[in-house]
Amino acid sequence: MSTTKLGLEPLIGVEELAEYLGVPVQTIYDWRLSGRAPRAFKLGKHLRFAVSDVQHWLEEHHEADHE
Repeated sequence: MSTTKLGLEPLIGVEELAEYLGVPVQTIYDWRLSGRAPRAFKLGKHLRFAVSDVQHWLEEHHEADHE
């Protein structure tokens, strides 16, 4: 059964997040160590990121428009 049918939000892994952001996987881990990464769920030894948390994190890091 898909997560959509269950009403659950999709989760993505570190590799998918790194690919989406266009950064190396190590950068995601470095950001986590310094407290600058999006919130994550730790499931066993795996990290998963909710799409909405990534979107919120991106909005927080959006540069202000300069005129």
